[in-house]
Amino acid sequence: MTPEELVADHTVYSCVMGSRAFGLATEDSDTDVRGIYLAPTALFWGFEKPPSHVEGPAPEQFGWELERFCELALRANPNILECLHSPLVEHIDATGRELLALREAFLSRRAHQTFVRYALGQRKKLDADVRRFGAPRWKHAMHLLRLLTSCRDLLRTGALAIDVGAERERLLAVRRGEVSWPEVESWMARRATEADEAATTSPLPPEPDRARVAEFLFRVRRESALKAGAYDDVVRHGVRRG
Repeated sequence: MTPEELVADHTVYSCVMGSRAFGLATEDSDTDVRGIYLAPTALFWGFEKPPSHVEGPAPEQFGWELERFCELALRANPNILECLHSPLVEHIDATGRELLALREAFLSRRAHQTFVRYALGQRKKLDADVRRFGAPRWKHAMHLLRLLTSCRDLLRTGALAIDVGAERERLLAVRRGEVSWPEVESWMARRATEADEAATTSPLPPEPDRARVAEFLFRVRRESALKAGAYDDVVRHGVRRG
């Protein structure tokens, strides 16, 4: 079983991410597909384990094995958490629906640190572009503002919404370079401050519900192991890399 076959035959959930999910798509926007596949339990019984992630097989497609996805979501990885809240679901099965029903279990005040840390990393890249080229990469500046706003709203409300809604036109103006860099800097600073303030009174719990996620993962692994013929399939085929 190749990594591509794992994605094709064992995906439990896939969605469109990026500008299309954020409500910021333009005519030239890519269609970024992100997915989660559940590797058959028996594939873990040999020396060679199934891959924790797979790039492809289609262009702009990336997928994670369910356990790896859950690990990253429990750490409040922004890109991972947002996958569970995409309004553009392409495929979902019973396991995927259970995972979506669990998405609040992944949310916690940890998001404040992880979102802001990611934002700081992106801000350093923007500042480097300004020093080198005299202007930032405006598309990246737009997405950084979107992320900071999403972080603030998550901390304020306890719910993660990724569509920018009424801020679409203002953000697209940033992408087109119609807003000055000092104005954008001020906007970023304001959003970061608002996120810091929201973190102090956030309705989110301090930590995610790890036990609930672990019970889900254990159960789906067990169900996979009990499927008729699972072990025989592994003996016959194994996992071929590439």
